[in-house]
Amino acid sequence: MADNKQEIGVFGGGCFWCTEAVFTQVKGVLSVMPGYAGGKVEKPTYEQVSSGNTGHAEVIKVEFDPAQVSYRDLLGIFFGTHNPTTMNRQGGDVGEQYRSIVLTTSDQQASAAHEFIAELNTAGDFGAPIVTKVEPLKEFYEAEEYHRNYYANNPEAGYCQAIINPKLAKFRAKYAHLLRPD
Repeated sequence: MADNKQEIGVFGGGCFWCTEAVFTQVKGVLSVMPGYAGGKVEKPTYEQVSSGNTGHAEVIKVEFDPAQVSYRDLLGIFFGTHNPTTMNRQGGDVGEQYRSIVLTTSDQQASAAHEFIAELNTAGDFGAPIVTKVEPLKEFYEAEEYHRNYYANNPEAGYCQAIINPKLAKFRAKYAHLLRPD
């Protein structure tokens, strides 16, 4: 039985604008913050991360209520809304900052992520091995203000129309049971 304490999950599936837009629509998600993690530079800027020399990935930090949505459900959404089989690439976004990564905040999350990836590889639904890394979260750095709620603030922008809208449509079709009520 899930308790009512809040948990944190950290996911990197390419551009954080996309993953943020998806996870803000999930019931039980209390907050989503885009940022940087998994690298070696302290307090990186977007420009530094974009250079590909910091080791950081664009990620989102998801605060959620496990009584409303499980970590396993979040893993399902994460893997179901990006391509976890391409190394350092999501569509046209190329570089280590766009790698597929799950940064865990507990041993339970690490076990769950490894088990989930093993299940996906066994099922073979992606047609290629999962390359998503699973690592413990060391430090999370919040992205600059202009990256926060990017899709909500810029729904007519070309990137939102061409890239984020199709991801959202896929998410809504596949995970309707996990949508936040309007």
